Amino acid sequence: MTSFFDAAGKNIPCTVIEVTPNVVSQVKTEETDGYSALQLAFGERKEKNITQALGGHLKRSGLKSTRKIVEFRNSDLAKAQGDSVEIADVFAEGDVVSAIGTSKGKGFQGVVKRHKFGGVGQATHGQHNRLRAPGAIGACSTPSKVYKGTRMAGRMGGKRVKTTNLKVVKILADKNLLLIKGSVPGHKGALVLIEK
Repeated sequence: MTSFFDAAGKNIPCTVIEVTPNVVSQVKTEETDGYSALQLAFGERKEKNITQALGGHLKRSGLKSTRKIVEFRNSDLAKAQGDSVEIADVFAEGDVVSAIGTSKGKGFQGVVKRHKFGGVGQATHGQHNRLRAPGAIGACSTPSKVYKGTRMAGRMGGKRVKTTNLKVVKILADKNLLLIKGSVPGHKGALVLIEK
């Protein structure tokens, strides 16, 4: 993240996102596919690392390989297959957008960190090393089981997260950079999907 000073001199915390030009790999219409959508291809990979079916699909739009394909429904962009979609075609300063990405993985965590439990309580009354324990997890002979969905220790993070109501502060079209107010999910260099 970085900070940006607006015209009034206010310091705004921002996330800098590199938005490289995407190529339209397919235009879906109501007549042929049953719905209207624009399929965009992003990035490059070695040709040996993609399937023949994907290679044939991309060849129609003039691409050899791609890193990711994303579909946007009800897009108002008038683009044909093989056209490039630039940052200025989609976004403008002041737009409200959503950022979708995979959150940072935090590994196996206990209930205090994962679910904000308070721990068992004081260290007195015969307790030893129980300060961060989950406490009771079920009843006795009835129902003789632990209910599904009980909050316990486990893997934390590494899930698809959508952050909404983010404002586009500045667009640097010559450098393909987008400054968004606030934070977006994921680590540095991660793929993030920005949608209006």
